[in-house]
Amino acid sequence: MSAASRSRYRWAVPLEQTTGRWSGVNMRELIKQYPVIIEQDVSWSDMDAYQHVNNAVYFRYFEDVRIAYFEKAGINTHMEKTNQGPILASTRCDFRAPLRFPDRIRIATDVTETRDNRFTMTYIVYSEKMDKVVAEGEALVVYYNYDLRRSCQVPEPILAAMTGMHAGTEG
Repeated sequence: MSAASRSRYRWAVPLEQTTGRWSGVNMRELIKQYPVIIEQDVSWSDMDAYQHVNNAVYFRYFEDVRIAYFEKAGINTHMEKTNQGPILASTRCDFRAPLRFPDRIRIATDVTETRDNRFTMTYIVYSEKMDKVVAEGEALVVYYNYDLRRSCQVPEPILAAMTGMHAGTEG
């Protein structure tokens, strides 16, 4: 497989997005860099015995914004019609600061790389109370044919929607 066919798109990540560089970032500028951002309150039940949000909860935050992204990109509708869609292959989280109740957070995501049968998503969790990013994450999502039980190519309309969202040109 050639390098061109393995990597359809590779979007550069700006220097200010590199690990640990988010403290004090202007929220308006941050919003411009992510096509999907959701807001929610930190729940008391998100806390653990150490009085901060439990590490496993961040993966739920990532899932919430990932599903919002899938909705916006038409992935869920496509899956209902074809039984082909995303399956999470791997995910990780880097914790930057302890998040506590009460707080309001913004969770943002974008697709930063696509390949024939998969794409990479990046995430951030921004605390309004602390005015900084408290976590960063990444996921590898594989496109999967649930009837054949194997990976398949990311459909062109989905790739076009993701590219348009990243460039800020979606309809």
